[in-house]
Amino acid sequence: MRVEADLLRQAMRFWSTGVAIVTAAHMDVQHGMTVTSFTSLSLTPAQVLISLAQNTRTHDLVARSRSFGISILSASQQEISDRFAGRVADEHNRLTGLETFIMQTGSPMVAGGLAYLDCHVVTTLGSGTHTIFIGEVLATRNVDEGAPLVYFNREYRKLE
Repeated sequence: MRVEADLLRQAMRFWSTGVAIVTAAHMDVQHGMTVTSFTSLSLTPAQVLISLAQNTRTHDLVARSRSFGISILSASQQEISDRFAGRVADEHNRLTGLETFIMQTGSPMVAGGLAYLDCHVVTTLGSGTHTIFIGEVLATRNVDEGAPLVYFNREYRKLE
């Protein structure tokens, strides 16, 4: 017996997570999406994993470029999270008008976040409708101040 997608979605809404933007660039095309499916995997070697739906533009760019950037959002970046969550049509450049920077791989990082990780894909694993990308962290940058944007029960929250 399998659990239906809506039942899993209802249960998972009670898992509190930080919010991050995953970005990638390939051949003059860049794109990104809001994710909560991101976690640290290993300290030695430094690795993280992300899970992206296979039918997304960001998935295609990560698969082609073999790299991705992660911008961990601050509490003041709810509007940016909404933009990258698909409230702007997918064919548009979601990065337009935002301050960005790059580190090593060329993946754009969204300024104003709390921390940034620049990653090279070392392993992929397909599962259901998603692909798990394991990335070796090549560079990081931390802001060391501010509060994270948190998502719980289908709403943004702030830590107090």
